[in-house]
This record gives sequence, C-alpha cells and structure tokens, in this order.
Amino acid sequence: MSSQQPEVHVLGVVGSLRKGSYHRSLLRAAQELSPVGMTITIFDLTEIPLFNEDVEARGDPGPVKALKDAIQQADAILISSPEYCYSVSGVLKNALDWASRPVDSSVLDGKPVAIMGGSTGNYGTTRGQMVLRQTLMYANMLPVSDPQVAVPHVDEKIDDEGRLTDESTRKYIQQLLEALREWTLRLRPCKSMLVEP
Repeated sequence: MSSQQPEVHVLGVVGSLRKGSYHRSLLRAAQELSPVGMTITIFDLTEIPLFNEDVEARGDPGPVKALKDAIQQADAILISSPEYCYSVSGVLKNALDWASRPVDSSVLDGKPVAIMGGSTGNYGTTRGQMVLRQTLMYANMLPVSDPQVAVPHVDEKIDDEGRLTDESTRKYIQQLLEALREWTLRLRPCKSMLVEP
C-alpha cells in the first residue's frame, strides 16, 4: 500500500485589496503550514469588477472568468477576510456574487471551504464569519465547522515583513488546514458518485 498522500489543491482568497493586508499574511502563513499533499495558490481579487447584470449579460469579464476557472480547478477554497461593520468585506462578497452565477451551474456548488480572519480588536472576525457562513450556505458550499480561526489583535502577531510570528495562531491555522484536507478527501468519493456515467 502506497504511503503517498492524496493531493489537495486549495485556492486561497483574500477579502482585502490592501498590499500589506493582515489577511494576505495569514494566507501566506497557511502556505507555509500546509500539510503534506496540500498546495495553496492565492488568487488576487484586485481586477474583479463590481457585479453588474448588464455586464454579465455580455459575458463574464476576463478577471471573473479567471476566478471561476480557478475555483473550478481547485479541490477546496480557503478564505481569509477582514470583518467590516460586523459583516463580510465588500471585496469578498462581490467576488462570491460573481462566482455564484449562474445559480444552476455555479462553480461554488458543493465546494469544500474553510474560513479565517483577524482584526485589531478583541473578537477577531467572529461576527463577519457568521455572516459569511450564510452566504456560503446559499451558494451550497460545504464549510469546515471546526476549528474556527478568528485572530484577535492580529496586528501584534505579524511582523514588519508580513510574517505571522505568533505560534499559537500558527498552530490554529495548521489545525484548520488539516481539517480542510480531511473534509475535502472525505467528500471526494461523494462528489464522484454524482458524476453521470
């Protein structure tokens, strides 16, 4: 019996456009901490336009098509996003709005997903993650429920080079990645049974 681990390709999505985003740092830490057999590629949402049905009617813009293709090719999604006004960032919500369409053949449908985030306050992104889970549920995505990674005082845990230095947080991210890997592999046989013969 082979000891080689099955491969899991994860698409990382940052819900912030800021170059020095803490959430980009969290995703880079996830790349460092990914378990054997897992690769994480980060997708940049900078070029995704605001959702507009008139634009959609003419066909997906190039950046939107690239996002949908990347989601389609990935085995799972890892979202790292700030919380704005007790909710999800507009950047992330806009990307999910594009990716969720057309509703009857969305690339998000049945896709395993894990979420994490941090804030400079005491509560991490717990409230924003609750709202995000509602959106993911509508899109029929399959989120990891535990562990939940909501990092308080994230600004104190990332150094001037953008590296996550807090060992406790690194441990939680590693646990989240292990859970995402296990969840994705557990769902894989179920997804194959849905393919038409």
